[in-house]
Amino acid sequence: MLFTLACVVLVLAVLAAISLPLLSGAQVLPTRGQYDRAVYRDQLQEVDRDVARGVLNPREADSARLEIQRRLLAVDVAGAPVPDRLVYRSPRVAAATALFVILGTAGLYWRLGAPALPDVPFADRPMAQTEPGATGGGAPHKDMRDAAARLEQKLQADPTNAAGWVLYARTESMLGDWQKAADAYKHAIDLGQKDGDVLAGYGEMQVMAADGIVSPAAHDTFTAALAADAGNGVARYYLALADGQAGDEHKAVAAWLELAAGLPEDSQMREAIANRIAEAAKNGGFDAPPMPKGLAAEAAPNGPTSEQMQAAAAMPPAERDQMINGMIEKLAARLKAEPNDLDGWMRLGRAYLVQGKGDLAVDAFDHAGALKPGDQSIKLLTVSALLSGLKPGDVLPPRAVTLLNEVAIVAPDTPEVLWYLGVVAARDGRAAEAREKWTKLLAALPADGEDAKMVQAALAQLPGK
Repeated sequence: MLFTLACVVLVLAVLAAISLPLLSGAQVLPTRGQYDRAVYRDQLQEVDRDVARGVLNPREADSARLEIQRRLLAVDVAGAPVPDRLVYRSPRVAAATALFVILGTAGLYWRLGAPALPDVPFADRPMAQTEPGATGGGAPHKDMRDAAARLEQKLQADPTNAAGWVLYARTESMLGDWQKAADAYKHAIDLGQKDGDVLAGYGEMQVMAADGIVSPAAHDTFTAALAADAGNGVARYYLALADGQAGDEHKAVAAWLELAAGLPEDSQMREAIANRIAEAAKNGGFDAPPMPKGLAAEAAPNGPTSEQMQAAAAMPPAERDQMINGMIEKLAARLKAEPNDLDGWMRLGRAYLVQGKGDLAVDAFDHAGALKPGDQSIKLLTVSALLSGLKPGDVLPPRAVTLLNEVAIVAPDTPEVLWYLGVVAARDGRAAEAREKWTKLLAALPADGEDAKMVQAALAQLPGK
């Protein structure tokens, strides 16, 4: 509504600037000679004022007057007079111009505009955004930027912290720096974080960085997210958007209707989906079907909603922490009554991990691992929780090493596994084994990245060749 009102005001301002001169009476525009004569008359008056103030003596004043009068005479007699230029009154031209502006503007927006394009990520729906790198935005933005800076420093010291890269990606997403968020998600995925939420987040950042276009690379990422989690709403939303952008509006609408039916009735995203459906139906030349009824409040997934996260971001730090702690405690209490909720335990473990409560995060991931024993990503999250409180020189806990060896049996080339098992081998004096694992890891990393430099430094410190 505000956007529409702003557009109307701008169009009216342009029409006024163009049309009013055409609707007014004839206006005589002064010639260059008229301007010159006015200037020279002012100069003659200035000479009189200088004489009165004592700035000029009578002889200097006469000389100045003579020169000014000579120039004034030259203006009056120089050539034929230039005819006055008129702006004629023309209501027809004014009406035609106004019609052209209105129809041209509407046509361009009809062709190029996308009124239903969400200006924030589907997954996060974050606080009001500023330009990446901006310094304004108030205390919540400053707190978020400070947190992002701290995370970046921590990741420079420990670039194999996969959970840290995910947290950094989500922080940059809330700040609106889509490319940084996408790069951070890519680091996390390369380190073994390949669950549905992380893959969908990476795909979404690719879309946002491309001004809302679902590129082939983003499409592949969303497909992988659905392979990891068939119910992932973010991936389903953007894959439907890709269908619409490819011209298959019927398929897109069907997918969005199915997604909307699984959302809470009062979810903000139902409105965004309804706008998408209306736009796709219009482009496809058919009537938009009615929105299906959403989930009742008690059937909605538990945990913090996007609205709660937005409200938390605008709070003072103490109140925000209190609100987040309350939501985490509520989720923990519910899981005691519903211990078979795998997604709930994963959310709880990640929440504890973000808060730096490693022991509680380990416990939550243990519950999740018991529900899905073959999931290697849960084991890696447990390793991250076990290592969350360690300093660079600390020895890895035995249980973390055990879990890494278990993952190595199934996925031996996982970057996180190669790095940490190489660390264990180096500290146990098995330099050849450490060199083998780190060399393999180095081959999988971008050659000019910080991760590669860290691995190269570690290899250089190994004894022997």
